[in-house]
Amino acid sequence: MTFLAAEHYLPHEAPMVMLENVLGVGKDSACCEVKVSADGLLAPFLDQHGQLPVWFAIELMAQTVGVWNGWHAQQEGGEPQLGMLLGGRGMRCSIAAFPAGSLLVIHVSQLLKDDKLACFECTIASRDSQTQVDTQLVQARLNTYQPEAEEAKRLLQGTAT
Repeated sequence: MTFLAAEHYLPHEAPMVMLENVLGVGKDSACCEVKVSADGLLAPFLDQHGQLPVWFAIELMAQTVGVWNGWHAQQEGGEPQLGMLLGGRGMRCSIAAFPAGSLLVIHVSQLLKDDKLACFECTIASRDSQTQVDTQLVQARLNTYQPEAEEAKRLLQGTAT
């Protein structure tokens, strides 16, 4: 199966789309990739050494959850909807920054879903371009909330009841 670029499944606009390619979407999982490159999507966020600080991992994982959600919405004839990151747990990182030139592979897998709330197990790995072997760098669990369209509008306007 072929997929559109990640931006087609997210309710974001540049420069806040931080994923390039969608590698796969399943019933309960999604996998995306992005290259840490001075001429790529992540360029505005790189440090003076061309590296991406590891705290961007949360956003990369959250956007992969967003791709999963947007792809499923499109399969049902809908549009990508705003989702909210409630928090993360158990984040473990083996590095302080993603090195320049790294190809990052982000995988999310839904652990549970209850109406509007969901929990995803997430990993980020670096893929070796020659061997195609992934080395896991980050692992975390993200908790998300999917408001209804009107609820999201009220929340963004500060009038939630």
